[in-house]
Amino acid sequence: MQKTQLLKMLAVGGAAALALAACGGGSDSGSGGAPDVPMYEGPVGDGEGQLNILAWPGYAEDGSTDPAADWITPFEEQTGCQVNVKVFGTSDEAVKLMQGGGWDVVSASGDATLRLIYGSNVQPVNTDLTPNYADIFPDLKMQSHNSVNGVAYGMPHGRGANLLVWNKDVVGETADSWSIMFEPDSPAAGGVGPYDSPIYIADAAVYLMATQPDLGIKDPYSLDQTQFDAAIALLKEQKALVSEYWSDYNKQIEAITNGTMTGATSWQVLVNYYPENIGSTKAKEGATGWSDTWMIAKDTPNINCSYKWLDWIASPAINQQATAWFGEAPSNVKACDIDPQQCTDYHAGETAYWENVYYWNTPTEVCLDGRTDVKCVPYSEWSKAWSELRS
Repeated sequence: MQKTQLLKMLAVGGAAALALAACGGGSDSGSGGAPDVPMYEGPVGDGEGQLNILAWPGYAEDGSTDPAADWITPFEEQTGCQVNVKVFGTSDEAVKLMQGGGWDVVSASGDATLRLIYGSNVQPVNTDLTPNYADIFPDLKMQSHNSVNGVAYGMPHGRGANLLVWNKDVVGETADSWSIMFEPDSPAAGGVGPYDSPIYIADAAVYLMATQPDLGIKDPYSLDQTQFDAAIALLKEQKALVSEYWSDYNKQIEAITNGTMTGATSWQVLVNYYPENIGSTKAKEGATGWSDTWMIAKDTPNINCSYKWLDWIASPAINQQATAWFGEAPSNVKACDIDPQQCTDYHAGETAYWENVYYWNTPTEVCLDGRTDVKCVPYSEWSKAWSELRS
């Protein structure tokens, strides 16, 4: 994909990504039992003729961004399901849109999935009706962000790590630690660029896991009040180092390229187009990341088209095409037979690489790390704290 194509794709969702950091409701109590939403038993029959999709930019392409990127048209031709796509820019926006109704499927990141599940906005997925689920990488199945009580709630799409990037002219030729983002004596001070979202609190928690082990953090999305307060304190200290909080992809590319952002968290899809003086790595402390999931609305009238889409987007050729276009690791093992280089570049089959990548998840009162003797701070409080931090 050429840089101009990438920028055109990302521009679709860029404006929406500027806001909504405190929006999006849904239950975040995580009461321990999934909502009483029935699973579709099947079989998958003829399509209803229509499918309404909510998607991250680049996840559902029809050739209008680039003629070479089109996996919607052949889907329509094979299934008779005419597709309507709305692109969103943040997980909070996706949750709000799903709550409003009218959408059949959504590509949800982990900081949205549990809100949608516990908010009774989506239904369990009968993976027996999606044959391509069998070829999904095992370490993407039945994770805490895409299943509840051993029940799957979607089809994994792809994954990526949030990377450390730095300006070599300012920071030095090599770097390997998030200390660039958090320590007062950082050479990137005044040019630090955190991701502008409540979920970034987890990035601070990852750093604290390594630097303050006495806090006992085991899961950066599962923070009791003491752990949460420590993460917020670190983020308040970080503010003095920050040049810009980013959520608009194009603005980060511009800031990194012109040198006003000299140390930041970023995505591989953006890193691919940075100048040669920009370094990137997965930091030694580990990283947050994403594993996105296609989910089906609870009350969709287009259940057959929805199941057809989930199986289509997970098929080897389409999964490879869609994830390569966006710039991430595919979820289907067989996609790596189609483009081995993509899987090498994005570490698709490197299980060890992902062991300390903490996929975005939705913080709930029931601690996701298994603790039962304390309550954890739910997402609504993360959102409130982030809003206060940014004010």
